[in-house]
Amino acid sequence: MEDFFSSKSIVAILIRWKIHLLVIIAVTVLLSVFFSSRIFITPLFKSYAIAYPSNISPYSDESETEQMIQMLQSKEIRDSIIKKFNLPRHYGIDPNYKYFMSTLLWEYGRNIRVSKTPYSAVTIEVWDKDPQLACDMVNEIMNQYNLKVRSLHKEKFWEVVLNYRKIINYKRMEIDSLTRKADTLGTQYGLLDFANQTREVTRAYLGTGGNSRSKEILRLKKNLEEKGGDREMVSQLMDKVTRDYSSLKLDHDRAILDFNRNYTFVNILNKPFPADKKSYPVRWIIVVVSVIAVMFLAILVISILERRKIRPQNPMSSSSLV
Repeated sequence: MEDFFSSKSIVAILIRWKIHLLVIIAVTVLLSVFFSSRIFITPLFKSYAIAYPSNISPYSDESETEQMIQMLQSKEIRDSIIKKFNLPRHYGIDPNYKYFMSTLLWEYGRNIRVSKTPYSAVTIEVWDKDPQLACDMVNEIMNQYNLKVRSLHKEKFWEVVLNYRKIINYKRMEIDSLTRKADTLGTQYGLLDFANQTREVTRAYLGTGGNSRSKEILRLKKNLEEKGGDREMVSQLMDKVTRDYSSLKLDHDRAILDFNRNYTFVNILNKPFPADKKSYPVRWIIVVVSVIAVMFLAILVISILERRKIRPQNPMSSSSLV
């Protein structure tokens, strides 16, 4: 007997059942079109943006793109989007539902996607039944990303500012202490400029600059001998501490500048826009898959029926004739 599952046999079966198969295909097409309509499936519109990270530095071995994706997927940004757009109400989730949070997060993850492109950019996609809302959500996600990165930077820059202020205050106290020491040496001992006073006292004492043995010259000579080293040390320390203070003050001002800057941290390549055509469901795919599945099932059922027809009605009758 010819193999039942040979190509000739299958073609013959299809020809015999062609009317039935055509009717099945037509009904399948109509039903798949009907069940994929907005009556049963809510159409979704996609809005998306493609962006590169900017003005950031990676924290560890991750790239800037990976860092951006991590922040976009952070709980803080997610909660901000949920709150701003009242997503529980938008998605129709009852707050008293037992699995409210799990359902909300599932809906959020299903409709909002962040991914990396082959060229290390970041794609932000939002699927929603309202095209304008989808566009607004993409823009708000990028806005929340900017706010998040800015807050992290401000937090670190403020720590730098506070550290500089502590050191500057310490240096200012050191300058004040040296200034009081210099004032004491000046008022009590008359020591104002160690180098010049030493030169002039030496000239006077050696008789080259007037009365070399006046009481004032002798008193100043004694003070220079006893406190001159202290006055010179104070002068040198004042110069060094003042230079340090000026350098620290400059760094402090730069830190304040960094703290007050309001940079953006994304370079947008493709700006989001409200879609004018739904992206889900793709009706032709549903129709094609439905037709293929039903055709396969129909051919399987027809093959079983055909095989029963050609099977002997009473296999025992042929053996009884022997």
